[in-house]
Amino acid sequence: MGMCKVAVIGGALGAAFLSLGAAPAGAGVPGTDAATCQALGRHVVGGAQIVSARAVLAGGFDAPPSPIAPDLAARVATMPAFCRIEAVATPTPDSRIGIEVWLPLQGWNGRLLGTGNGGGAGRIAYEMGMVEGLKRGFAVANTDLGTAPDINTIADQPARWADFGYRATHEMTRVAKEMVSVFYQVSSFRSYFEGCSTGGQQALGSAQRYPADYDGILAGDPGHNRTHVASYFLWNYAALNASPAAKLSPAQWSLVSRAVLDDCAGKDGGAPGDRFLIDPRQCRFDPATLPVCEAGADDDDCLTEPQLATLRRLYAGPVNPRTGERIYAGLTPGSEDQPLGPTMQGDPATWPAQQFYPFDWALGSDFTPAGFDFDGDLDRVDARLAGTLNANVTDLSEFARRGGKLILYTGLADPAVPFGEVVDYYDRVAASAGGLDEAAAFARLFLVPGMGHCFGGPGVTDIGQPFTSDVPPAAESDALMTLVGWAEGGQAPASLIARKPAGDSQPVQERPLCAYPALPEYRGGDVASRSSFTCVDHATGSGHPPAVRYLN
Repeated sequence: MGMCKVAVIGGALGAAFLSLGAAPAGAGVPGTDAATCQALGRHVVGGAQIVSARAVLAGGFDAPPSPIAPDLAARVATMPAFCRIEAVATPTPDSRIGIEVWLPLQGWNGRLLGTGNGGGAGRIAYEMGMVEGLKRGFAVANTDLGTAPDINTIADQPARWADFGYRATHEMTRVAKEMVSVFYQVSSFRSYFEGCSTGGQQALGSAQRYPADYDGILAGDPGHNRTHVASYFLWNYAALNASPAAKLSPAQWSLVSRAVLDDCAGKDGGAPGDRFLIDPRQCRFDPATLPVCEAGADDDDCLTEPQLATLRRLYAGPVNPRTGERIYAGLTPGSEDQPLGPTMQGDPATWPAQQFYPFDWALGSDFTPAGFDFDGDLDRVDARLAGTLNANVTDLSEFARRGGKLILYTGLADPAVPFGEVVDYYDRVAASAGGLDEAAAFARLFLVPGMGHCFGGPGVTDIGQPFTSDVPPAAESDALMTLVGWAEGGQAPASLIARKPAGDSQPVQERPLCAYPALPEYRGGDVASRSSFTCVDHATGSGHPPAVRYLN
C-alpha cells in the first residue's frame, strides 16, 4: 500500500483513456469509450471469466428491484455513465462467484471501492454502496459471495462455504483491480472497502486475511462472529417460539421499548426529547416494572409471565447451559422494536430460512431449532465452520504495518448485531495492539446513538454509510471520504458529523459521533445543532464479553 503512483500507458487503450478523460461532463458515451469498455470483454483474467462488458449511459442502468431499497430506481437514475463488467470467478471447481465492476467513463477519482453484501448474499447488492460509490467517482465492485441463487442451496458444498466466508471478497478485489488497471491503463491506485452487516464481516475478513487488498476499510455493524451471531438468532427464536404464550406482539415490543426509554433516555447524556439511548450500558431497566396482565388476560398493554420470561431471556443473551459461559451479547435495551428485532427474529415463516444455514450445513438432518444444544451442538458447528465463516482475528498488525486504516461503526439500537459484540471486538484489537492509544493509530470505532442495524433508527445516524441513499454534502459527514483522507495522509478522525434529513416540520439535524470510548453528550442549546454536543469519554467494554471458547 502507501501513496500511489499513476502511470498512463501508451497504445490504443491509453489513447482511449485520454479521450474519455477529456470529454465534457454529461457528454454521453463516445464510441471510442464504448469500444474500449467492450474490449474488456475479451480480456483474459486468470481464474475468472468476463461474461460481459458494455458501456451504460448516464441514468441508463436498469437495476432489478431491491428487496430492501424501494428507492433504488430513483437512485440509479442519477448515476453517471460507466462501463459495466460482469464476471464469474472460479477459484475452485465448485466455486461460481458472481462479480460486477463499474468503471466511471468520466471523472474517475483514481480509486477502487469494493462494497459488501447483506444476509446470505446470493445476488449483486447494488444498493449497498455501489451506486453512491460511483457517484463519488470511484470504480466500484460487488460480489454475490458465491451463494447464488440462495445460500440454503449450498449445504453440501464446503468450497462455497469458504467463498462465502472470505474467498469471494478477495476474488472480487483481484478481478476488480485488474479491470481498473487495464481500463485506465494505470500501474497503481488506491483501494478501499465498505460494508455493513455481512459486508462488515467481509470488511474485517479482508483486514485479517488479506491485509494488502485495501488501503482503508469501513466496517459497519459487522456479522463477523458468524457462527455465534447465528447462535444469538437461534437463542432468540427458540425463546420466542417456546410456546404460543411466549411470543410478544409487535405492539407489546413497542410497549417494552417505550418503557425502556421512559426509564433511561436523557439520563446518559442525551438531549431533551431524545427517544433513544446515548449509552445503553447505563440503562438498568427492570422488566418487572412492566404492567403484568391479569390471569387469563392477554393484550397489548401488558405482558404475561411467559412473555416476561421471554424478555429476560433475550436480554440475558445466549450462554452455554452447562458451563454458564457467554456465547454472544444479549438484546440491547432500546432496540426492541427496531427492524430485524424480535418480531422478525421470532417469525417461523422467514427467519429460519434467512439465518439458520450454518446449523443446516454443520448438523444436517440432526438440526432442529427446538432441539439445539448450545453446548455440544454448538461445539460441533464451530468445529466445522468457525475457521471458515468467522472473522475474529484481532491481530491486525500486518494491515497496520502496510499503512491500512480501519473505521468501525455500529448502531447503539441495533437488535441484530448488539453493539456490545462490536465493542468487545475493538477492545480485543486494542489489547493486541498494546492499548487503546496504539490501536487508535490505525483503527477507530464510532458508536452511533439511536441507529438500528446499519442505518436509520430514531437517532441522528446518516454518515453516508452503505445502505443509505445520499452522498453527504461534506467530508466531515462522509465516513468513507473521511477514511480516504486518513489513509492518504490526513489526521485520524476524532469525530464524524452525523446528519438527519429535514422532515415532519423538523430542520436538518446534526450531531457529532465520537471516537470510542467517547460519546456525544448534550451541553445545552438547539438540539438540532452539532454545537450543542461535545464528546465525553465513557466507560470501555460491554459489560458482558463472550467467553474465549466462543472467539474461535
